[in-house]
Amino acid sequence: MSLPSFSLEGKIAVVSGGGRGIGRSIALGFAQAGADVSICARTISELEEVAEEIRALGKRCLVVQTNIAVKSEVDNLVSMVIGEFGTVDVLVNNAAMNIMRPLIELREDGWDKIMNVDLKGYYLTSQAVAKVMVEKRMGNIINLTSTGAVKASPGLGAYSIAKAGVVMLTKVLATELAPYNIRVNAIGPSLVKTKFSQPLWGNPEVLKGIEAGVPLGRIAEADDIVGAALFLASDASNYITGQTIYVDGGMLA
Repeated sequence: MSLPSFSLEGKIAVVSGGGRGIGRSIALGFAQAGADVSICARTISELEEVAEEIRALGKRCLVVQTNIAVKSEVDNLVSMVIGEFGTVDVLVNNAAMNIMRPLIELREDGWDKIMNVDLKGYYLTSQAVAKVMVEKRMGNIINLTSTGAVKASPGLGAYSIAKAGVVMLTKVLATELAPYNIRVNAIGPSLVKTKFSQPLWGNPEVLKGIEAGVPLGRIAEADDIVGAALFLASDASNYITGQTIYVDGGMLA
């Protein structure tokens, strides 16, 4: 037998929230594995910086300013990627937002903002990209969820509920798209040391308490998520679909 391939050579990947944190690490990791990458987010300056890093690796990169919660902007993203690269092989839904409030204190517009980006945005982007993948009967979608999808955390209620929705979105898409040879999986990190989560790990006492509950004794770095993403994006996982891999240092164990 031959060893499975983790190469993404010749693949076209789209990564939302690709300007920083986990999205940046995955975009760079995919480029190192051979993919050309399109990155999107609402902040264009961060995207341009990452694009330069990808191009320095000898790969092509397309930057598209996009709010994934707005269908017209998602449609524009897909149109620009097709215009530049001709197709999409891998989609990583990573963009997210959060408002740290107990649910009884969270305003209705706060709930809507979280759901629109963290759940609706994944649905809109997956739907638009899947239509391209269905035509060629091949593709791969990876959704970023969270350990919060299965473990409640005070103050992270709406975010956790949205991420639980992402787990089911992953399962439904996986079953609906399997006849077209499109695989859909998810990655569920625990706390990752990024700007997004700084309100948590930036407090030494809070960080100490969180790390005490992680068997590996530390929170994750963004680069710790890349291996799972590369595995799921590559042919090495070609019989895996509808699954969530929790990258959590053993926390859920």
